[in-house]
Amino acid sequence: MIDFHTHIFPEKIADKTICHLSKTCHMPPYTNGKKEGLLASAKHAGIDQCIILPVATAPRQFDSIHRFALQFLEGEFISFGSIHPDCDDYKEKLRWIKENGLKGVKFHPDYQETYFNDIKYKRIISYASELDLITVTHAGRDPLSPNDVHCTPKMIEEVLDEVKPKSLVLAHMGGNEMFDEVEALLVGRDVYFDTAYVLDKMDPNQFLRMARNHGVEKVLFGSDSPWGGQKEFVDVFNQLALTEEERTLISYQNTRNLLNL
Repeated sequence: MIDFHTHIFPEKIADKTICHLSKTCHMPPYTNGKKEGLLASAKHAGIDQCIILPVATAPRQFDSIHRFALQFLEGEFISFGSIHPDCDDYKEKLRWIKENGLKGVKFHPDYQETYFNDIKYKRIISYASELDLITVTHAGRDPLSPNDVHCTPKMIEEVLDEVKPKSLVLAHMGGNEMFDEVEALLVGRDVYFDTAYVLDKMDPNQFLRMARNHGVEKVLFGSDSPWGGQKEFVDVFNQLALTEEERTLISYQNTRNLLNL
């Protein structure tokens, strides 16, 4: 089983970062946000591999984020890179990410304080697609700014229409707490959804309907650890009325196919 959506932090900042995020977003963590915490959590949940998705909250973080990310190019952990939309030299940075063997980049429009349909994201996603890099974005509401959604289904629809990205993954089933809009605007489009954070909050019937109408081959299992419990998410996933083929695709095969593992 592969968890497509997890987070860890370097040892020297993990405690401070987890404490700050937990207080800011009123979310108790399931791990300590460190490598060993995620390893223990994954083992307990029966998860074989975790994809790490860092977020650059300022352009100056590019070097430090990628020094950490380059430790995880293969094995139990595989890290993506990240780029802030305010980076002027985004093409150079994306080429560096590609040349150094990272599979793609993660965005978080709320923490990067940029709306997803901003031209800065469109340019980055377009060039990332040219380089065959996967792009992943937080989608829908976030506890950081629940009343100012920086990545709505409507914004995503605009990006899909204008940019036609090659491999874009929308976290949280396309839009946390905005699933009706996702069904209306995004289900069936050429984009991936991951299950991070929302699998235990969605109505199971809506999840099954969305997954099947969208195409189960474009749905990826994810937990959002440490903000989602991996064991808890695996238990919820195993209770869903999926066929064995659907379960295999979502739990690991789709991620393998997307990342060429």
